[in-house]
Formats: sequence, C-alpha cells, structure tokens
Amino acid sequence: MIPWLDPQARPFFPHTNTALAEPRGLLAAGGRLDVEWLLVAYRQGIFPWFSENEPILWWSPAPRTVLYPQHYHPSRSLRKLARQQRYRITGDKDFDAVIHACAGERDDHSGTWINAQMIGAYMVMHQAGFAHSVECWNLEDELVGGIYGIALGRVFFGESMFSVEANTSKLCLKHLAESGEYSMIDCQMPTAHLNRLGAIDISRDEFEAALNRWA
Repeated sequence: MIPWLDPQARPFFPHTNTALAEPRGLLAAGGRLDVEWLLVAYRQGIFPWFSENEPILWWSPAPRTVLYPQHYHPSRSLRKLARQQRYRITGDKDFDAVIHACAGERDDHSGTWINAQMIGAYMVMHQAGFAHSVECWNLEDELVGGIYGIALGRVFFGESMFSVEANTSKLCLKHLAESGEYSMIDCQMPTAHLNRLGAIDISRDEFEAALNRWA
C-alpha cells in the first residue's frame, strides 16, 4: 500500500526510500497539482505521473536516468543537421503549443498521460516561472519539435518532448545540454535513445545529493 496525501494539508511526501519496487518508484497518491505541491515534490526528486480517471500518483524511481551535459554526445548526423540551419531553436516562445503537442496522440495511437489536469498544472507552473519549453521551428515558421519541463536552479527536469519532423526534439535536447544553464538534466526513465546520447543511471542517493547541490 502507498500512503494517501491529504489535498487539504500542506504538501508533505513520505521518504523516497519507501517508494515501491513494483511498479518501480510509486511513492504516494493524492495531494494537489498546484505550484506549492509541485515545487516541494520536484525538490525531493518526486514527480506526478498518472492517467485519466486515476488519482494523482507521485513517483521517485531508482535508479534514476540523468544526463550530465559534459557527457552529452550527439550523433554525427545530429551535428550535421544542426549545422544545416534548417531549423530555428527558441526558448519559452510557445509553451502552450509545446505541451499540447506533447499531449497529442502518438504514432502508435497509444495516447498520452498528459491529460487536461496536467496541462493546466504545468501552464500555471510556466506562468510562475518554473516550467519552460524549448521549441524547434522549420523555415516556414512551423513548430515541428519541442521539449518542456521544470527548471530549478541548475537542474532541468525533462517531462516530455515531441517531433513532427525527424530529429527535431533531439535538436531541442541538444540546445538544453549545450546551453550552459544546467548541471544535470533529469530524464526520469531510461531509453535506448537517451543512453546513446550519454544518459546514465544513478542511485537515488546520488540523484538527491545532486538536487541538494544544484536545485
């Protein structure tokens, strides 16, 4: 069993070492999706992730997949694409469009976990200055890729990304990694793509120590 968090109380989460092994990282349910609760959560390495018609579920998976910018190594083809100047990268130009594109139906028609409640919460976080987006525009000034997440100090907590044209979300991640603004990018869960770019898995203790240092 996981604890239920009283949405009327001040934000409080159980110790992350009580998170379940299966499903990996499930910590608690309940609470609220407002700025106060989300800031307390992210500063402890906790994030919300739930589907429509579920209660708010909070997660702290271990190990944690992160990307240290100094270890980021884009592929040769991605570096070539960036040099071609076929795309323009911006920051926070259209957060609304990015999060709605990330919430759109995937190629495999699997849908998404980014429901209306999540969109509303992260829009408020953006207005409060904590949620940010990176956009990729083609030469016709169409939004063709993007990424959004939470930035606290020198840590960027990546939430989701999308591509309309091939590799455009990778260009956004390249921009983040090479911006010099962040000492760590939280990727949450491993993927083969992230591993090829230099992401690694670290322990919960190491991840939380990094948050104490940089977030």
